[in-house]
Amino acid sequence: MATKPTGNPFFDTDFSKVLGDLKLPGVDVDSIIATQRKNIEAVTAANQLAIEGLQAVLRRQAEILRQTLEEAGTAATEVIAAGSPEDKAAKQAELVKAAFERSLANIRELSEMVAKSNTEAADVLAKRVSESLDEVKSAIAGAKKARK
Repeated sequence: MATKPTGNPFFDTDFSKVLGDLKLPGVDVDSIIATQRKNIEAVTAANQLAIEGLQAVLRRQAEILRQTLEEAGTAATEVIAAGSPEDKAAKQAELVKAAFERSLANIRELSEMVAKSNTEAADVLAKRVSESLDEVKSAIAGAKKARK
């Protein structure tokens, strides 16, 4: 897998070659590199899920804002159209209560969206940590067998 030079010596170094040249007895360099590659892939996947979740929340917030503005215009028209001052006050109280209930529902929905997104991202990382620990156990077991 060839990469483009970045101009930064750290990023331009092929660590798999450097580690492979060390020839440490009992150390499977390819296995270590594969494990780290999987770790990076898991972090990338978790970040992608987090970004997608954030985008979904932002889209929903924009929809909520649009709906709120439309409803505010309609509410103002309804209050103005109400007859007596008492009717106007009653209509206004009714509309405020409905708006408050919608706001709570919207907050609940957005909170659930954020929680779901965070859970999905955390699950990817938790799975990878578990797999990584299993890989370490296997590598230790393999090293013990190699020494015998």
